[in-house]
Amino acid sequence: MKQFKVRSFVLVLIAFVLGFSEFLIVGILDDLGAQFNVPVATVGYLVTIFAIVYAISTPFITILLGKYNLFGGLLLMMGIFTLGNVLSFLATNFVFLAVSRIITASVAGAAISIALTFVGYIAPMAKRGWLLSWVFSGFSIASVVGVPLGTWISTNLGWRMSFLTVIIISLLTIGLIILSLPRDLKVKESSVKGQISLFKDKRIRISMLLPMFNLAAIYVFYTYLRPIITNQLHFSVGTLTILLSVFGISNIIGNLASGRLSEGPGMRAMPTVFIAQFGLMMLMPIVFNVSWLGVVVLFLVIFTMPLLNSPVQLFFLQVAETDYPQSIVLASSLNSIFSNFGIALGSATGGVIVSHAGLMGVGPGGAVYAVVALLLVVSLNKMVKKLVQSKK
Repeated sequence: MKQFKVRSFVLVLIAFVLGFSEFLIVGILDDLGAQFNVPVATVGYLVTIFAIVYAISTPFITILLGKYNLFGGLLLMMGIFTLGNVLSFLATNFVFLAVSRIITASVAGAAISIALTFVGYIAPMAKRGWLLSWVFSGFSIASVVGVPLGTWISTNLGWRMSFLTVIIISLLTIGLIILSLPRDLKVKESSVKGQISLFKDKRIRISMLLPMFNLAAIYVFYTYLRPIITNQLHFSVGTLTILLSVFGISNIIGNLASGRLSEGPGMRAMPTVFIAQFGLMMLMPIVFNVSWLGVVVLFLVIFTMPLLNSPVQLFFLQVAETDYPQSIVLASSLNSIFSNFGIALGSATGGVIVSHAGLMGVGPGGAVYAVVALLLVVSLNKMVKKLVQSKK
């Protein structure tokens, strides 16, 4: 049991440092804009670039790594990830920084995919949902601790020190991986054609779009969370760090609730989640005129963001284990791949909306994507129900 707890902690730490690096930009947009003399909206496109590279590179790298030892593949990905953050720390201009973020993004998805694959090997079936929710909570903890800490460090010591913090945690994580994770795990070897046969399944083709539209809805406004808090809701920079922590706590609670959902109704609960998301986002133009009411609505919307995580991740793994065992690592990557397509879509949409309509338009813009997610999950649930009935 002690070994299981240590390994679980390491997997959560991997998610934390990956999330810290990815989300850090959101908290230091203004500082980077001032340093490189570019508009905040332009700096915001670093989020879009990171997400697009992450989403495009992850399936190719996971397919290539699929026939190799999981331990060695994870170490390689974490090493390149650390190098990318070193280059961000050394960046002398905006283009240099963008290139360093591309390097980091290119391996981050494969790293978390391998970490999620480890869950299936080290956790008993009864603990899978629990451990998955905690690994995803690693990203939320990065929001609670990492992003506010990175923002505080950037404000007081400079943005380079924020990246140095990521580098130090990355090196610590690599050390713990070497000391604790099993070294002999390997998935069933298969050709590229065999692995991508997963995409022939209509359940997979529909379900993989859910993380995309879920996070597209959220990131229309989440990319611009700092200016929303300071410029639209008129809170001070000092209060900003506190509110980012509060929103991060909301995200952690949502992730843990996601684990409970995966053990209960699972995907059947998602239509209710997306309806709530839609309603809250449509309220944003109204409540943004009242500071604390705006905070309450943001807290609730951010709570809904991770509720899909564990149910859809378990769904991917169950379909792969039953029908496509050769595609287990690729299946593990689908949530993160399409989440980042969603981040790219949402942040790009948010950039267009902010440029043309201002911050008041981001809520209704995100609500459109929430409706798409709702329609998709209703269709998927009907398909699964019909399949179950046909097997009786």
